[in-house]
Amino acid sequence: MRYKLLLRSSYRYSAPVQFARHALRLLPHGTATQRVGAERLRIEPEPYQRCELVDFFGNRVVQIAIEKPHSVFAIEFAADVEVYSGGIVDPQATPPWEWIRAAAVESRDPGPLGPAHYLHPGPHTAADDDLVGFARTFMTPGRPIIAGAFEMAVAIQREFDYAPGTTTVGTTALAAWALHQGVCQDFAHVMLAALRAIGLPAAYVSGLLRTKPPEGKPRLEGADAMHAWVSVWAGESIGWIDIDPTNGLLVGSDHIRIAVGREYSDVAPIDGVIVVSGDQTHTVAVDVIPLD
Repeated sequence: MRYKLLLRSSYRYSAPVQFARHALRLLPHGTATQRVGAERLRIEPEPYQRCELVDFFGNRVVQIAIEKPHSVFAIEFAADVEVYSGGIVDPQATPPWEWIRAAAVESRDPGPLGPAHYLHPGPHTAADDDLVGFARTFMTPGRPIIAGAFEMAVAIQREFDYAPGTTTVGTTALAAWALHQGVCQDFAHVMLAALRAIGLPAAYVSGLLRTKPPEGKPRLEGADAMHAWVSVWAGESIGWIDIDPTNGLLVGSDHIRIAVGREYSDVAPIDGVIVVSGDQTHTVAVDVIPLD
C-alpha cells in the first residue's frame, strides 16, 4: 500500500520563548516491510542549528536549536511511504513462550534488535502481581508466544476504555491498569509491562495509523492519528511481530512505523527544553492518504 503522509503540529505559547532545543522523532525509516520515498520537513521559526542522526534503536532523530524569540513553534512533515504486508505469521505456529523466555536470556545479540534491551521494566512499564497474573492468563504452559500475545492484546482492547484526556504522557502502566482506560500509549505500556513481567521481550513502537471513515462517508482531513503499538520477539528465526492492543489486531499495511524503543520516552515525537513562562497549547493533524 502506498501512502502520502502529512503531519502538522504546532505549539502556541502565552509568552515568547527565548530559547528552544528540540529532538524530533517524526521521520519514518525504511524496514523490510516499509520503503520511504520523497519527503519534506519544514520548521518555523527556522532553526539556527539543525542536524539529523540515527539513535541506537535505528530511529531517525532531527536535533534543532532556535534562539530567536517566538510565540509559535510549527512543524510540517510530508512523505511518500510504501508499506508491504510481509509474510503472514500463523500465531499458533510460533514457538512456546517458555522457549522464547529462555532464548531471550541466552541471546548474545548486542544490536538494536537484540531481545535483551526489551526484557526489563522502565519508569513507565513496571508491573505488580496483578499484571503478572494477567499475563499468565494467556501464557499457559506450552502456549505459542504470538498466539498468547495476540489474545492478550484482544483482551486489553475489549476490557479497556479508549478515553482521551484521562491520562498523560507521564502515566505509568500500573496507573493505566488501575483505571482500565487511556489512549494507545497506555494500552501499549500495559501490554509491555505484562509481557516483561514474565520474562518476554517486547518493544514500544510509535507510528501513524490510517483510519477508515464510516461506509459512505468522506475521509476527514487531518483525522488520522499518531499511534503506538507493541512488537513481540518470537525468536531469531521469526524475529519481531507487531501487535496493536488498542485495536486488538496483528499489525498490517494500515500502520506506518516511525520509531521503536523500550517505552514512550525513547520515541517521543517531540521533546526537548524551552525557556519560557506561562502556558502552552498544542494541536496536531495527521493525514495518511492512500495512493493505491
